[in-house]
Amino acid sequence: MNALLALRWIAVWRRNFLVWRKLALPSVLGNLADPMIYMFGLGYGLGSLLPQVAGVPYISFLAAGTLCASTMNSASFEALYSAFSRMHVQKTWDAMLNAPVALEDVVAGEWIWAATKALFSGSAILLVVWALGLTESSQLLWVLPLIFLLGLCFSAMGLIVTTLAPSYDFFMFYFTLLITPMTLLSGVFFPLSQLPPPLQAVAQALPLTHAVALVRPLLLGELPPSPLLHVAVLATIALTAFAIALKLAQRRLLA
Repeated sequence: MNALLALRWIAVWRRNFLVWRKLALPSVLGNLADPMIYMFGLGYGLGSLLPQVAGVPYISFLAAGTLCASTMNSASFEALYSAFSRMHVQKTWDAMLNAPVALEDVVAGEWIWAATKALFSGSAILLVVWALGLTESSQLLWVLPLIFLLGLCFSAMGLIVTTLAPSYDFFMFYFTLLITPMTLLSGVFFPLSQLPPPLQAVAQALPLTHAVALVRPLLLGELPPSPLLHVAVLATIALTAFAIALKLAQRRLLA
């Protein structure tokens, strides 16, 4: 973690931020579209046919899951498609390595930038959830650092895939085999108690499950059960995945 201590990654983060800033508004609106379709379509449409779920209207239940799933997707897309473009196609990483930064600074900058972009998108969704009156919790602001932590987790996981990928097509395996099943098994759309016991056990190992377990109670004005455990799991996954991504990047670019 020397890159984080040296703070040279800030230059990489700033470079990506300045590029993104030129298209910030369409980027945020684009990230809003998909979760809003799910929340309105399922929340109001399907929700009108359902009784309360976990003691709240279905759209209120769905809001937290949608927020977490959208954060996961935003961090994943940035760490996969955008980072791969800079690393492999545009050779931006190679250019930055000619400056007084090391590869670990570049990877750390990409990691934290992807989490930051996920925070921007998640904050916009959180604002919509609040504006629609789906939450009036006084603990609302505690969701923001959790969004960033979730972004760190999935951006690190995405960077692992990026450093292994030979082309953009490789990313479909990641989404099909991990991201999509995780979305369905992590309590985004329905309570985990509805799953068979073996799948409930699998769900407890998924980072998205721990994020939903933290965010949903906060949006409903409650305290999450075992919050330190969930935070520790997410932080451990984020740091471990980043360390693996850094090793793989060194093997790919410096070998």
